[in-house]
Amino acid sequence: MNRQRPGIGRVTAAIVAVAAMLPYLTLKLLWLTGNSTGVTDPGLMDDPAMVGLNAMTFGMDAVALVLALAFTMRWGSRLPAWLVLLPLWVGTGLLSVVVVAAPVVLVSAGPDVFTGPIEPWVYVMVYGGFAGQGIGLMAAFVLYARDRWPAVFTTAADAPFPSPTRPFQTVVAVGALMVCVVLGGVRLVWAFGGDLAAGLQNGLKGLLTLAGAVALVAIVRRRARGPFRRPLALAWLGSGVLFGWGLYAMIVRSAGGPLAAGGGGAADLVELFGLLTGLVMGLSGAFLLTERSAGLAAGPGGRLAAGRSGVGDVQPAQEPLERDHRERDRRAADHGHR
Repeated sequence: MNRQRPGIGRVTAAIVAVAAMLPYLTLKLLWLTGNSTGVTDPGLMDDPAMVGLNAMTFGMDAVALVLALAFTMRWGSRLPAWLVLLPLWVGTGLLSVVVVAAPVVLVSAGPDVFTGPIEPWVYVMVYGGFAGQGIGLMAAFVLYARDRWPAVFTTAADAPFPSPTRPFQTVVAVGALMVCVVLGGVRLVWAFGGDLAAGLQNGLKGLLTLAGAVALVAIVRRRARGPFRRPLALAWLGSGVLFGWGLYAMIVRSAGGPLAAGGGGAADLVELFGLLTGLVMGLSGAFLLTERSAGLAAGPGGRLAAGRSGVGDVQPAQEPLERDHRERDRRAADHGHR
């Protein structure tokens, strides 16, 4: 694992993300302590469901804040991979849609498009902050991942490696693709109805759903060409959008309260199937990344050709699983089994 000091680009991106988070965290803290700033209906924030949802979203942004700091500190490179990747997978799935949709909606329709018991300026501040947070956090994460897992950025998508679970991954990926064709198609149909904000969000979710499912099948079956990072990014975002937004919708529906109004029927089914499909896609991707990392690191001489695309060679394993005397250890083990 690389222990080098984070570069100025990564630090700057993390600072942008943290600066964008602070107004949102402050607002949530005010609401949780009984202050009704920005709320036209003061009784809204006293609803138990709203208190619980505000606490949950405050916690989500607090986790994002810790991760942004981790990307700028050396201790961040020592965190277990799952502790970084899992919340970033969910977070980028949620934020990627907001990063694109929020600026378009604000520029096209202005702040008056937001109506309800919350002041328009709150929506502008919150969604503008989400956009800045998403851009900064994703940029910092990419630079962090490039330093910590360089092979993801330097190998070809079709590089060969042993994969004991590949048949399972193939079944999951192809099955997910079939479900995603339905879910993405429904989203795209919904994109042409309703208001601008809802239509744009549905369109983005639909496109990312379809692109992510196709990309996952391509990398599992090793049909993709070019750098591995390209189809991986699509599969990451597509599965993250399905899981993140599906999970959020199910939590809101279960909590009840004002935010759950207008749900039910086909919308809930789409969110539920999106949650489950995103989950199995994420699990398939986790298996693939684990086996790919181990398989490429164990290549001849610690290096493996990147394949026909000419992307470059795999970086040597930063922390080999065997000690320097691994050949002697292997001979002793072989002798013991004869």
